[in-house]
Formats: sequence, structure tokens, C-alpha cells
Amino acid sequence: MSTSSLARTPRPPYYAVIFTSVRTEGDRGYAETSDRMVELASRQPGFLGVESVRDPGGLGITVSYWESTAAIAAWKAQAEHLLAQQRGQREWYQEYEVRVARVERAYDRPGPAR
Repeated sequence: MSTSSLARTPRPPYYAVIFTSVRTEGDRGYAETSDRMVELASRQPGFLGVESVRDPGGLGITVSYWESTAAIAAWKAQAEHLLAQQRGQREWYQEYEVRVARVERAYDRPGPAR
């Protein structure tokens, strides 16, 4: 998955979940599941947005934004997301790391389409 625009987040504070991973070779349903997880996350209470990129070598970074740590915990425990996490550990990721951070300050340079 690769998003083509920046997430539009509210004024801080809010939280960022930073998922950095290295993919295994082959898709094996990864792209479809990734799209489904974004769709599901976007319907979760407290979801603010997502940004995701992956380089040709398999390194990817996905940052999802949330109103609270309670919203993050609810997403982590969502049933379909749990199944995707398990499949990711078995099939899709050579390695990964999850970091959760509180966003204290944010500023931007608006693009022309804004």
C-alpha cells in the first residue's frame, strides 16, 4: 500500500503509531489485506488518518494517527486486525517494529491543491 497524500490531522496533541517493516518476497494477499486494514481503521473511533510508503527493497513505513491511546488499543484488539497481525508475523514480514508517540507539535507547508 502507498498513500498518495498526507493525512489531515487536527491540532496536537494526538498520537502516531509508526509501523516500520521489511517485507518478505511475494504478495500472498498482502496488498488486499493492507487495503482492507486501512478501510477498517478508517471506521474505528478515534482514527485520524494514515500515511504509508514502501521502497522497492521491501522497507516500509506506515504511520497511523489516533486521538488517544484508548483508540490505539481498541484498533490493536480489533478481531480482523488481529488476524492480519498474525498472518503478517507468519508470512509477510522479515522484521518489524511498532512505535507509539504523542504528537506535541505539528506544522506544514500547504501544497497547491490545499
